[in-house]
Amino acid sequence: MNTIQAHHLKTSVGDIPAEWEAARAKTLYRERKELSKSGEEELLTASHLTGITKRSEKNVGMFMAETLEGYKIVSPEDAVVNTMWAWMGALGISSEHGIISPSYGVYSPIGEEKDFRFFDYLFRSAPFVADINRRSKGIWSSRLRLYPDDFLAMRLPIPPIPVQKNIADFLDKETDRIDGLVKKKLLFLEAVGQRIEALVADVISNTSTPRLRFENISRRVLRPVVLSEHHELVRLGLYNRGRGIFKKLAADQEGMGDSDFFFVEPGDLILSGQFAWEGSVALASEDEQGCVVSHRYPVFKAIAGISTAYLLGLFRSSYGDFLLNEASRGSAGRNRPLNTWRLGKEKIPVPSKRVQAAIAQALSDEQQLKKKVDRSIQLLIETRAALITAAVTGQIDVDTYGKTGTTSATLDRIEEEIK
Repeated sequence: MNTIQAHHLKTSVGDIPAEWEAARAKTLYRERKELSKSGEEELLTASHLTGITKRSEKNVGMFMAETLEGYKIVSPEDAVVNTMWAWMGALGISSEHGIISPSYGVYSPIGEEKDFRFFDYLFRSAPFVADINRRSKGIWSSRLRLYPDDFLAMRLPIPPIPVQKNIADFLDKETDRIDGLVKKKLLFLEAVGQRIEALVADVISNTSTPRLRFENISRRVLRPVVLSEHHELVRLGLYNRGRGIFKKLAADQEGMGDSDFFFVEPGDLILSGQFAWEGSVALASEDEQGCVVSHRYPVFKAIAGISTAYLLGLFRSSYGDFLLNEASRGSAGRNRPLNTWRLGKEKIPVPSKRVQAAIAQALSDEQQLKKKVDRSIQLLIETRAALITAAVTGQIDVDTYGKTGTTSATLDRIEEEIK
């Protein structure tokens, strides 16, 4: 790695090259308190993943105020900070005109010209977010706040304008390449998912396939947990749209709450009692052995002669989505609990064992591929974060870094794997 050696100026991201400058954020930005009189401007939001974006471009189901009058005005090149989630990296530089919640901090640039792209990368870099963590005030992580005075007191690295531009150009190119590789990786999983959907569609379209009630081909599984007998337990949750299982932090009896819990074993079909209608359904694997779910997650096993994995493939299909929606009834909004009695009455196509095995194998292939893809994507994310940190702190000379081939060694290997 071609690294700049002479570092001595201290900033919120650590040491920087001697030829750079360092200054408090208050010398580059001032708090902007201009409010919208109509509330009709484009509504913006801040995310640690995407920075400052239009809210309309994100799948956000959170509460919306009746009127956006009084929301803060945001202009391109303004720094926008989610006061409550800045410690998670929810901040950046806006490229949009719009408005944002009054709970956000908005800061307009002052002083000399600057490349706003450099500061967008800087503000969302790992060491900068770590310093935000140290400066944020509050008791628990969910209540931490980064107040204006604390943001404006942060000491920023300020490279010469040409260097800012070179770093921003370099990071635009390299992060675009990394993001493109991530998308290609995800396309692999999408292709396997489409194959499973096609196999299930063939089953459904075959009118000669027998159909049996779900209650006649499966049984509900209950393995009660006696909390007092366990020091800590790992609870499971389900992502929507068939994206699998996630684990919550291990908790003791006091931290488990008032719910009843049940053990999960490999091969269990788990449904979300609250969000089955959103496709929250998954099959437990060896990784979930010994974990638990609350009573809000009904667990099923297929009877002898029926593949539980096939049932997962079915429920992940558009037809399965229809069945889960029909069995989920509620009064309004997202309050649509799953009625397991109603689901039990739904008729399920039961193909030959050979077809069931093919669908089960496709699901197994998808699971194995997902593990590989997840590891590879995590490596890309780590590479992206390390590259941004190295560039905005001057640890690498971007003018020569790319020419040595160092930049692309990891990315070249991943591209070859994709081919």
